[in-house]
Amino acid sequence: MTTAASASQQAQQDDQLLKTQPESYDIAIIGGGLVGASLACALEGFAREHNWSIAVVEAVATAHSPSGDAGADAAPAEIRTSYDARSTALSWGTRHIYEQIGLWQQLEPHVAAIKQIHVSDKGHLGATRLNAADHHVDALGYVAPNIALGQTLLTGVKQAQHVEWLCPFKVTGFEVKAEKHLLTLSSSSGGSENSAERQIEAGLVVLADGGQSGLKQQLNISDYVRPYDQYAIICNLTMSQPHENWAFERFTADGPMAWLPLPGAKDIALVWTVPAEQIDEVNALSDDEFKQKLLQLFGFRLGDIERIGERYQYPLTLVRATEQVRPGLAVLGNAAHYIHPVAGQGYNLALRGVAELAGVLHEAAQKGEALGSLAVLQRYQQRREQDQDAVIGFSDGLIRLFANGNPVLGHLRACGLMLLDRLKPAKRWFARQAMGIGGSSVRLKQLMASDLIAEKQSADTRIQKQAGEL
Repeated sequence: MTTAASASQQAQQDDQLLKTQPESYDIAIIGGGLVGASLACALEGFAREHNWSIAVVEAVATAHSPSGDAGADAAPAEIRTSYDARSTALSWGTRHIYEQIGLWQQLEPHVAAIKQIHVSDKGHLGATRLNAADHHVDALGYVAPNIALGQTLLTGVKQAQHVEWLCPFKVTGFEVKAEKHLLTLSSSSGGSENSAERQIEAGLVVLADGGQSGLKQQLNISDYVRPYDQYAIICNLTMSQPHENWAFERFTADGPMAWLPLPGAKDIALVWTVPAEQIDEVNALSDDEFKQKLLQLFGFRLGDIERIGERYQYPLTLVRATEQVRPGLAVLGNAAHYIHPVAGQGYNLALRGVAELAGVLHEAAQKGEALGSLAVLQRYQQRREQDQDAVIGFSDGLIRLFANGNPVLGHLRACGLMLLDRLKPAKRWFARQAMGIGGSSVRLKQLMASDLIAEKQSADTRIQKQAGEL
């Protein structure tokens, strides 16, 4: 064999070896939905400092995939949402997280602010009213169409220089290893002949693949589960009167209902919880019958209902993973906890977990600790437990209190709402729960380097001004 032929064969062998070697990342995020994409954006600011490599593995190709298609390049102003678009309640604390990451400016034009909240119990006197101005904030919370929220986040992922978007890829193999877990990814784009497989390894794997996480089951991570025997009915409504940025929480014998303002001046996102034994009866209602039922329970605070969108439904169950961290593994979002929507805090609880994990990993890197170290991840879990306990207890307590038809308890609830409306410390506590600012705060870094430069220039200007005043 000639030297040239031998060198060529060796080059081919080396090339084949490289193809079979798994791609290595510091962090792999499984799930590129709202929580997974938020984590990638939150980590990017720290990744610049620590030179992290991050992979986001998403199984479903979307119209707004940040892989370079037209949807990803669309400016936020071009976002178009359908009338039936699902939406998510964002707390004031979640706004603060997105401000730190540098994404709020792009998202804000597409959200509706909640300026005031009205809480009442049908059939009983008494109500509690919360006003943003009383708490010195612009809004108590916001309602964002999921399409706008998703595109803003995925655009942020596309801009992140240390994040690689792997889509559409499904994790078909998970091999637990001492240093870096090995993941087998499979992709198919229309037929077996177009299927592809690759392997990646990561020192830290984050499961953010939703409440039906197959990987969590594969890894034998069990859940604490308690069914509520209730269904949530979700749809959008158009009222005859503007909502003026009011949100309403109405407790009724047929279940609690939330009426949340949407960006349209008269548009409302309805979340109505009904007992499981009534779901078939409610589903059988015509739009006009459904409208009359809603008005009977809610009244005419916003006038008549002029339009009813498509109705969706899903069963309600309290789910909490019994293990949220393992060596080299963290569980986030609905995969970690799924709570009752009565207080609208599920996504906000998940976002605080995103911020906390990013902050803990940053601290670990500063100390030279491995990101997947169990000691590091246990610090994260310890910081999250109190917040999770409080939010789950708060929402669960509301359901237990207001779902009870005991007439004596009904009068006590009415007295409680009236007292809550008048006692400032209690009202302040209640408002903080609604605003999602009861837990600890984490200082994140902005996504884009240009934003950091602008922030530094602004800080330099303030320092110079203060020096001149001295």
